[in-house]
Amino acid sequence: MSNKTHLMTKWPSIALSTLLLASSLTACGGGEKTTTTPTDSGTASPGSTGRLATIKQRGTLICGVDGKIPGFSFVDEKGQYSGLDVDMCKAIAAALFDDPTKVEYRKLSTQERFTAVQTGEVDILNRNTTWTISRDTSVGMEFAPTTFYDGQGMMVKKATGITKLEQLKGKSICVQAGTTSEQNLADQMRKRGIDDYKPVVSDDVDAVYTAYEQGRCEGVTSDRSQLVARRSIAPKPDDHLVLDVVMSKEPLGPVVANGDTPWFDAVKWITFATFQAEEFGITSQNLATFQTSKDPSIRRFLGLDDKLGEGAGLPNDFAARIVKHVGNYGEIYERNVGKPLGLDRGPNKLWSEGGLLYSPPFR
Repeated sequence: MSNKTHLMTKWPSIALSTLLLASSLTACGGGEKTTTTPTDSGTASPGSTGRLATIKQRGTLICGVDGKIPGFSFVDEKGQYSGLDVDMCKAIAAALFDDPTKVEYRKLSTQERFTAVQTGEVDILNRNTTWTISRDTSVGMEFAPTTFYDGQGMMVKKATGITKLEQLKGKSICVQAGTTSEQNLADQMRKRGIDDYKPVVSDDVDAVYTAYEQGRCEGVTSDRSQLVARRSIAPKPDDHLVLDVVMSKEPLGPVVANGDTPWFDAVKWITFATFQAEEFGITSQNLATFQTSKDPSIRRFLGLDDKLGEGAGLPNDFAARIVKHVGNYGEIYERNVGKPLGLDRGPNKLWSEGGLLYSPPFR
């Protein structure tokens, strides 16, 4: 990220820039005094201010979810939340409070989700949200490591006889408004020269699938995982076919507001911990057997040696807490989307197994 320069030749300009920066910081202070918790080095300790500190003081995590997608975030008739996205919220609560139940869930629509993060209504968004350049920059979001690599697909009723996108020429397609799915659909149809398809757009995801079920459109498009999830709760799942086509790249993962490094770092390393635990072979069932490990890497990871958690504003045993209460990534995946939905892990395997999940070293 940084550009290397020759310090000896640039020293005068660097010195001047430093003086100007110091002056501007003083001028922008507005006379307000900010209190921080000093460390031995005299700087604010990680997590002593900002969103992370607020969450710790509150004692609960406020997590924005969808609530209508089985396998990812779904609330049942008893008000119980489950799914991969929900478990990532639980992992954060487990890391911070040693209690995965310390989560308050907020069901957010597509239109509400980013505003809820920007205004601080939620601490984090775990709502099948695609990482894009515009969302990462102009919208002001910060994307943590991708927890599910997906791609957009198309579902049709088998009775239509449709097996490829080109057969949707002149047909109606249901799609949710304000999503990358809506944009990708337009791109893919234009790319194929299909200009006369008819989008049936709705703000609410339930309304999208209701319209499809009622026959108001011949196809419905979204992330392939969502199509499979919604098919699983359709009145007659076997009547529907997810076409063998991938229309886009959809990296999905946790999202926080830009500009709060300690909170972003905490979410980032909590997410990485689920990947690394699987790589080490540490599960919720065998965690205790690793507590006496002599492997320095494992001991650091579990917080038995060194103080890696403290450096991130987290308990030193935060990774052990996650595994204990929620499990590693493999357990989370199989529990929510592997067994219930029959989704092969594909790119969501560890890097060591040919997938894309990769954690930097816990060192």
